Amino acid sequence: MSPLVFVHVIISLFGIVSGFVVVSGFLTGKRSNGWTAFFLTTTIATSLSGFLLPADRFMPSHAVGILSLITLSLAVFGRYLEKVRGRWNDTFVVNSLISQYFNVFVLVTQLFQKVPSLRELAPTQSELPFVATHLFVLSAFIVVGIKSVQRLRVARLQAVLGMITF
Repeated sequence: MSPLVFVHVIISLFGIVSGFVVVSGFLTGKRSNGWTAFFLTTTIATSLSGFLLPADRFMPSHAVGILSLITLSLAVFGRYLEKVRGRWNDTFVVNSLISQYFNVFVLVTQLFQKVPSLRELAPTQSELPFVATHLFVLSAFIVVGIKSVQRLRVARLQAVLGMITF
């Protein structure tokens, strides 16, 4: 493993771990500005450093990197420029979740490529174990996304009701 690949992998793992902390905060209503900044920074660094890795052609990982940078741009814009006001809160949460999903998608794909026992189960990455794993991960992120947005809406309604005096 080259030093560049090693650094890319380490940054990616930091992004994934911090992403799960941020996602947990979405579900519990306990956000952490520090973890959020760390997640966004490491995930942006992961996507950008992926383009520095040697490749002789445009690959699916490049497409994921581009999509990740688009979703990260929306998350950063909603979080830091719009200060998660109104719908920008939803935009921040949804795009952060999509960015984390891309991180996990790549992790699962890399595990099926690099871990011998997983590679045996899905040598072409079109076999049922590979597809089922990705469908499970996608389903989990959809459920978490729905729950996170519902929690936001309940919190907004409670805030509005708290401002009304009876």
